Amino acid sequence: MLAAAVTQLIPVLQTAIGPTILISGVGLLLLTMTNRLGRAIDRSRALAGTLAKATETDRPKIEGQLKVLWRRARLIRLTIALAAMSALSAAVLILVLFVTALGQIDSAELIGALFFICLGCLIGALSCFIQDINLSLAALKLELGNAIIE
Repeated sequence: MLAAAVTQLIPVLQTAIGPTILISGVGLLLLTMTNRLGRAIDRSRALAGTLAKATETDRPKIEGQLKVLWRRARLIRLTIALAAMSALSAAVLILVLFVTALGQIDSAELIGALFFICLGCLIGALSCFIQDINLSLAALKLELGNAIIE
């Protein structure tokens, strides 16, 4: 009987490999995004410190950069939340796969919904990541000002 149970779990283990790899990839995305958030926060603090000492001509440029950095920080926070939800739903998916296999429960709808949520959150996180890249270039353009040759 034990051998039969193990042979029934092998396909479940094979199925669980996909979400497990997804968790690893999302973990790297989370690492990247937390680093980006830290840099945006550090840059904001540095600019806020110079804002008090800035001349009237420099203030609008610094304030513009701070606005972009604030938008970036909020966007990165959303990216981190979506990526974490993706990893969490992948982990729950793995648990559901094992519980349904062990209990011989038909839960195709639940498994499909969890997979859909996982990928939907990942797509959202990657979309926000692309927006953050674009905002960081906008901040760079503000910082460089007239030095940019297009």
